[in-house]
Amino acid sequence: MLDHLSFTEPQPKVIAGAKGDWELVIGLEVHAQVSSNAKLFSGASTAFGSEPNSNVAFVDAAMPGMLPVINEYCVEQAVRTGLGLKAAINLVSAFDRKNYFYPDLPQGYQISQLYHPIVGEGEVIVDMGPGVARRVRIERIHIEQDAGKSIHDMDPNMSFVDLNRTGVALMEIVSRPDIRGPEEAAAYVVKLRQIMRYLGTCDGNMQNGNLRADVNVSVCPPGAYEKYQETQDFSHLGTRCEIKNMNSMRFIQAAIEYEARRQIAILEDGGEVIQETRLYDADKGETRSMRSKEEAHDYRYFPDPDLLPLEIEQEWVDAIAARMPELPDEKKARFVKDMGLSEYDAGVLTADVDNANFFEAVAQGRDGKMAANWVINELFGRLNKEGLTIQTSPITAAQLGGIVDLIAKGDISGKIAKDLFEILWTEGGDPAKIVEERGMKQVTDLGAIEKAVDEIIAANPAQVEKAKQNPKLAGWFVGQVLKATGGKANPAAVNEMVAKKLGG
Repeated sequence: MLDHLSFTEPQPKVIAGAKGDWELVIGLEVHAQVSSNAKLFSGASTAFGSEPNSNVAFVDAAMPGMLPVINEYCVEQAVRTGLGLKAAINLVSAFDRKNYFYPDLPQGYQISQLYHPIVGEGEVIVDMGPGVARRVRIERIHIEQDAGKSIHDMDPNMSFVDLNRTGVALMEIVSRPDIRGPEEAAAYVVKLRQIMRYLGTCDGNMQNGNLRADVNVSVCPPGAYEKYQETQDFSHLGTRCEIKNMNSMRFIQAAIEYEARRQIAILEDGGEVIQETRLYDADKGETRSMRSKEEAHDYRYFPDPDLLPLEIEQEWVDAIAARMPELPDEKKARFVKDMGLSEYDAGVLTADVDNANFFEAVAQGRDGKMAANWVINELFGRLNKEGLTIQTSPITAAQLGGIVDLIAKGDISGKIAKDLFEILWTEGGDPAKIVEERGMKQVTDLGAIEKAVDEIIAANPAQVEKAKQNPKLAGWFVGQVLKATGGKANPAAVNEMVAKKLGG
């Protein structure tokens, strides 16, 4: 299905330092909130925007004697995501306690998966341009509980805690260090978000914190990455620093650029990059140290005694696989192959699952190219101008399909279709009825068209002589006829009639 893509080896982003060139190596840990009505280990709601501390069960608050109970649907969502990333599904996984001081996680530790994650190795195909894609390997996906939110700007002397997010299910998607530049890192997150939205496993809302990334950045001399590939020895890649909680594609790129140059300056000055966790300050456009980077042993992981190993059956996984929707790469390939769309147009239409579904409804039983033209150029253009989305579009797929039908039948011209689009946008209604009731139907009667052409020719003898000497000027007569008929005359018929009259 992906024959239309050509895979290339990741080309590194080369940054010129004061003393030589350096290459970037990037790995991402993407935290995606599972789309689920209830939390990972409790029945509390996951609704965003609720009153602070209103979506908190006894388990979330770590009340004495309260034990976690796994939410099967969250597990199903993680499995579905793994299948969407062509990853191995582990039929046996286990939960561990990650001991770290979370001021907004009452139990004082996080329930996560370190040693036995639910999803193993997979891949993401990242689109980097027309017909070109790169393969980024996924190391693992594990499920864990989110922490709450500390609020420091409501009082000068106190901090507040909102536990609504505490215990919400997260999927941590860990990539290999395969990403070689800021643009590729952002494109990778975009593709992950796209796939999960198609799957319905994460809504990808970065503004609400439902999708955020920890970005690991290191720099190395040219050729060092190839040595890593041969030996799988991470020491060739240089010391990495992790930039936490990035929730913007633009900020991800800017943070990587800054961090790379910071590390290069340290190394070229004879210093040593310290492995640490850093934060990105968007106002200053720089990263700053948050804490020294912990290793797994620093968190004192151990199996959670309150949760048995999670065992799932292959038949259950197969049933989930059987219900998988068509994913963006496959949908894009189908649009190109079956509907004759260009790579670009197919990419635009499949970038968002809601847009793709809208287009398919418009194109069903109709000319795909014409439908794509109206969806991309007219509808998307107007939605962007008005600051609307496909969900808030005043024009439905059925109405836009009605315009395409009227054009295909020859009932309206392209110009009339644009007028009809405007009426539907502002007033709504049935396209066919509007055309009939308002007399917008295209004139196809050859007798009426010939009469209009004869009148224009008779009224402009000088222009006729010029057109006979220069046939390109015949377009002037076509325009005058269309103007005289209020744009209702069939343009093709007018062109043919004018050519016939002037040629004679």
